[in-house]
Amino acid sequence: MFQTLKMAWKSPELRKKLLFTLWIIVVFRIGSVITVPFIDPDMVKTWMDSNASNGNFLEYLNIISGGSLSKASIFALSITPYINASIIIQLLVFAIPPLERLQHEGDEGRKRIGQITTVLTMALAAFMSFAYYVTLKNANAVSFTEGGNGVFVAFVICGCFVAGSSLIVWLGGLVTKKGVGNGISIILFAGIVARYPSDIGVLWSEFLANKSRYIVIMPIVAIVFIGMITIIVLMNSAERRIPINYAKRVVGRKQFGGQSTFMPIKVLMSGVMPIIFAMSFMSLPSTIQLWKGVPTSTHGFYYWFCRAFSMQSWSYAVMYMILIVLFNYFYVSMQYNPVEIANQLRQNNGAIPGIRPGQPTAHYIQRILSKITFVGALFLGFIAIFPIFFSRIEGLETLTMGGTSMLIVVNVALDTVRQLESQLIMRTHKGFL
Repeated sequence: MFQTLKMAWKSPELRKKLLFTLWIIVVFRIGSVITVPFIDPDMVKTWMDSNASNGNFLEYLNIISGGSLSKASIFALSITPYINASIIIQLLVFAIPPLERLQHEGDEGRKRIGQITTVLTMALAAFMSFAYYVTLKNANAVSFTEGGNGVFVAFVICGCFVAGSSLIVWLGGLVTKKGVGNGISIILFAGIVARYPSDIGVLWSEFLANKSRYIVIMPIVAIVFIGMITIIVLMNSAERRIPINYAKRVVGRKQFGGQSTFMPIKVLMSGVMPIIFAMSFMSLPSTIQLWKGVPTSTHGFYYWFCRAFSMQSWSYAVMYMILIVLFNYFYVSMQYNPVEIANQLRQNNGAIPGIRPGQPTAHYIQRILSKITFVGALFLGFIAIFPIFFSRIEGLETLTMGGTSMLIVVNVALDTVRQLESQLIMRTHKGFL
């Protein structure tokens, strides 16, 4: 990876793209510390410290925003509305026939879907900004000026949040066009990495407070995270290769086909999406508890409901794991259609050795896909759950989101390096002359 970056820096064109990407990241980080008007940042930080913890959904939103949510900055919503809108559109494409037809209309159809995603992003940003404003108001973090109009204050705060979210999406589009890698992924990467120094600072402060205990724990934490990065890199590149033979055919005086290749099926085909889906579902009880408050008695349905969905309980881990497995199968089934692949192979005179074309090929691909999907789902569940149990060690509660954020960071880094390598090959290839 470092060799690829070194070679890319030597190329004048790629160096400009790298510098442009770094400049966008700097702009993103500057906007992440500018607090919107009429907000008391100290009150926001106090409220977030007490509520966004133990790996709940608020902490997840704060992590992907690079800590902007806890500062109530103009980039507090970050790219969360865009991610949610993209997921919703992806699901609707397979459920609504007009959207599915748009997807198959080439660049024009994808452009139209992009416009629909943008409109939905703005709607979600408006809703999330108003919900965040109400939350801040209930936490006494909104400072109304004497004699001021509450409607005007709400309009300014919500407008700043929506404008900041729109600006981030626009900056991400600029990175995709003029920079390196996918712009939205790069901004997500920058927001997560920006949180790592604060996590290291927490560990260091705990070490200074209790050296005899953390002199053993800190090396273990470092070894565990290095091991997790290694496993993520290996699993990200893991794939099952199905051999494909193409029959020979003669068209005029030319002969086509007669070659052997393979069809790769990635183990982590769905990426981090199943974890995001499962986390969104599991965050509903904590959100209800956030609005209704903690149970006052140790009896009744509400008490057992909060206890079952508490991150300190085994039931939470079991339900979290089951949801990740189910959502992984669901997402892969939307992205991968064995019947369509079998039909394409038959139309191109391709076949799997020992398997008849048509329906038997579709069943064979489906069996392999089910096994691969199960392995990938177990791995995602392990990555999501292991840091939760590991964080139960006293003083390591801030590491509960380590597995998910690390998976995102490693995936974005590997994808960006692959794009750099492809551009380097394209610029250094000598050709045939």
